[in-house]
Amino acid sequence: MADLALGRESSQFKQGIQAGISIGVGYFPIALTFGLLAKTSGLSIYETVLMSMIVFAGASQYISLSLIAYGTGVLEIILTTFIVNIRHFLMSTSLNEKVEEDHLINKLVYSFGITDETFSVVATKEGTPTTGFIFGVFSVSYSSWVICSGLGHLIGASLPRTLQESMGVALYAMFIGLLVPSMKKSVKVIYLAVLAAFFNSIFTIGEILDQGWGIVTATLLSALIIETVEMIKMWYRGVRHED
Repeated sequence: MADLALGRESSQFKQGIQAGISIGVGYFPIALTFGLLAKTSGLSIYETVLMSMIVFAGASQYISLSLIAYGTGVLEIILTTFIVNIRHFLMSTSLNEKVEEDHLINKLVYSFGITDETFSVVATKEGTPTTGFIFGVFSVSYSSWVICSGLGHLIGASLPRTLQESMGVALYAMFIGLLVPSMKKSVKVIYLAVLAAFFNSIFTIGEILDQGWGIVTATLLSALIIETVEMIKMWYRGVRHED
């Protein structure tokens, strides 16, 4: 029985690797760019690879580079990363209802590998995703992200100094690339982005808060206002429906 269970897990792990290859390939240019920008932001190759190993979240890592460049404190960077990744709580809750029952320690380990892409692959799998399958998907995506981050840093180190310095512009281009698709899908995202930019400008230009705390406060305040407006709209629609 033990051999059968081990063989089943091995088969599921291989299926997970096959399903995760597309994610690994997709991570290649993004992680490569991150490593290159990390080099131009002043991070060593060890710091770059360690960040990818510990954080493993593309958008948060790009934002962290921007905050590091501004000389932002550790606490502000942690809070900003937490806000950006707070959606992972919902992903984890959703997957917990779908995956097979297993030891808590296994779930804690593979929950670290949840990203938008890995969540989509596991959540859309037919049947009940097994632990072996999930580890297969996550091992490919995680390895690709970490290794390509290091490769990007090595490539950045070989570029001319002037080109390295000019690569800082690519960081803002990446933010725009992440934001625009979401803005196309939801009007609420547009309002949130505009409102956050407005508050951040007031906080930083008016020297009310420094760059790091300005971003954190603007994000929280904008989200609070948008969600409050949404709740009021839902309440108003409910009242009208009852009438």
